[in-house]
Amino acid sequence: MAFQYIDVDEATKRHGLRMVVVSAVPSPWGEAAKGILHIKGIEWAAVRLVYDSEPLREWAGQRSAPVAVYDDEKPRAGWAEILLLAERLAPNPSLLPIDPAERALVFGFGHEICGEAGLGWSRRLQLIHAGLQNAGGFPEHVAKYLGRKYGYTPETGAASASRVAGLLGMLGGRLKAQCERGSRYYVGDSLTAVDVYSATCMALFDPLPQEQCAMSASVRVAFATRDAQTQAALDPLLLKHRDMMYAEHLELPLSL
Repeated sequence: MAFQYIDVDEATKRHGLRMVVVSAVPSPWGEAAKGILHIKGIEWAAVRLVYDSEPLREWAGQRSAPVAVYDDEKPRAGWAEILLLAERLAPNPSLLPIDPAERALVFGFGHEICGEAGLGWSRRLQLIHAGLQNAGGFPEHVAKYLGRKYGYTPETGAASASRVAGLLGMLGGRLKAQCERGSRYYVGDSLTAVDVYSATCMALFDPLPQEQCAMSASVRVAFATRDAQTQAALDPLLLKHRDMMYAEHLELPLSL
């Protein structure tokens, strides 16, 4: 669903749903939030994250993205908070199962992809570490900035590769098991938020083609950095699932 970009001054005066998003980079968290709103057909306006904007920080409560603000309610920055807000605003189609056990699976997988120490978080640390070791990953100045923001240490950076490989292996194994029982989706037999999170997180390993996702060459090269351990863990089924999601459920080209 198409959305409009507005500045922070207009955003503070509007009602409805507005969301701060990262500009020019396919951030998995932001693209997942966009994808959920697209699937649900929720109208919203986008505000590009400007790191040195004090009015934006005051309104959103932080210097990060995504941050969703609905009417005069509190800003919501967590992946689960944004999902629950979207479910409330547009209950159908639901991206959370009715069955409590399957619902718990969605939140569990969601955390392991989007949460602290999850796949996106650990991959970011891996790319920071690579950049600071002159082994690909983020350019050094970006790596230093992100490292300070997200608590990077050489120890957490060195440990990130194993964490990333383990999570990729777990997700690939889940998709394989689901395929064997006749489902293309992570939980049950229909689309849930987990499918959105997995699809958008693949940008950190294998970005979509330039015509579908216009991004700078340096960021594209950084995201595509894969050591032998990561390469071995990246099951082609994860990318096949990503391609299915964009072909059938998510919007292309990306609007960054």
